[in-house]
Amino acid sequence: MTLSIALYQPDIAGNTGTLLRLGACLSIDIEIIEPAGFDLSGRALKRAGMDYLETARLVRHLDLATFEATRRSSGRRLVLFTTKARTSYLDFAFRPDDVLLFGRESAGVPDHVHESADARVTIPMAPGARSLNLALSAAMAAGEALRQTDALNPRSAGGAW
Repeated sequence: MTLSIALYQPDIAGNTGTLLRLGACLSIDIEIIEPAGFDLSGRALKRAGMDYLETARLVRHLDLATFEATRRSSGRRLVLFTTKARTSYLDFAFRPDDVLLFGRESAGVPDHVHESADARVTIPMAPGARSLNLALSAAMAAGEALRQTDALNPRSAGGAW
């Protein structure tokens, strides 16, 4: 198992397409917990993902229950990124098979999803800032998790190449 980014009912096709491109380039699975707020076969998704959509590893879950059953059966840890957490993602010890969960652009995740996470972390921001763009947040999170687990180092045992 490798690191994955999970999107809870994403609202914006462009963000999802951007993350599919990121996933293709960095060998990260992108998991979508449906329903999405857009047509997953739509033009905006294809435009943002460009020709990388063919090589992206997209895993679709019909709903949260299906996602959770799959995740729990594999023993993977769920790490929720939220503005409500106190622990900085920079102070968190990631594992190579973590699932990094991001909520809807418009509403985050409901309380029951928040409570089901194994860990909750945040990206520190300047005072008064509300939130970062979803794709940027997920890219920052994935970069730190990959750095910590040495997954991108071609000379290491954990390297993807």
